[in-house]
This record gives sequence, C-alpha cells and structure tokens, in this order.
Amino acid sequence: MTGALTSAQAAEVRAAPQAVPGAPVAPLAAGRSADTDWWWPVGPPATITAPFRAPPTPYAAGHRGIDLAAAAGDEVRAPAGGTVSFAGTVAGRPLVAVDHGDGYVSAVEPVAALVAVGTAVAPGEPLGTVAAGGHCDGACIHFGVRLHGEYVSPMLLLGSVPRAVLLPLD
Repeated sequence: MTGALTSAQAAEVRAAPQAVPGAPVAPLAAGRSADTDWWWPVGPPATITAPFRAPPTPYAAGHRGIDLAAAAGDEVRAPAGGTVSFAGTVAGRPLVAVDHGDGYVSAVEPVAALVAVGTAVAPGEPLGTVAAGGHCDGACIHFGVRLHGEYVSPMLLLGSVPRAVLLPLD
C-alpha cells in the first residue's frame, strides 16, 4: 500500500465536484431540496452557472456563493424560513438578505425586493424578482450563505454535496 492515489482514483475524485456549472440540479417540483428544509431560490430546475469556491484566506479572491441561471423578472424565493434582515442596494446591486437563525444568513442578488426589512418569510415564499445587472447581467442570481459570519457553500444546505467516500489504497 502507498499513500498516493492511483490515477483512476484521482480521476474519480476530479470527476465528482460539488457543483457542475451548466448542469441542471433537479429539486422537487415545489422547489425544495429532496433531503433538507432549504429551498432553491429559483427554478425548478436550478442550473448552476458558477460553483462556490472558498478563498484560501478570508480576504483572498474566491466565489463566496453559487450562481444560478435566471432571467430578469423571474421569481426569487426564500431559501428557508426567517426574517428579512436587508433589502436594498450593495455596491450598485439590489440585494435581499434573510436571517434564518442559528447563525445562518442568506443573501440573493440582484433581486428587486417585494419584501421589507423585518418581514417574516416562510421557505419558498417570494422575496422579489431577478433584476437586471449583477455580475451575470440579468442572466443569473448569486446566492450566498454565511454561518456565524463565515461564508459556506449553499450546496451544503441544499443537500447537494455528495458524501465523501474514502477510497482504499492499492
């Protein structure tokens, strides 16, 4: 036995990313993930156009959320129950944030809000509509989640990160 992966094992690991850009992710018809209480904010089906990429350090470059295909005017829904903690503009982009309790806060942009700060929302309840602009210019939304102030992959909450599988060494 050696401590290195075989080329076949390494290829298997590379072939199983947490999110495949451009691949539709099929939630239940109502938009809820099959095995969690979190909902996809757009869809179904949801199509990931850019995955979460954790930065190597807190201030380094990365992609602190996922981008989901959406068109201007599409409905954006609350990913989980909570209270709207922000509805306004950040860096020129309209954004809606929801405090879900237990340290979780989600944010979606660009979204023209239909809700006001302090509004209680249920999972799947409309927050607003996709606005023009954003870093995909109206062709997607950016969905980010923080846990106690640290960004985490929304895929963890949507039940879409495959289980880690330890492979035997040859």
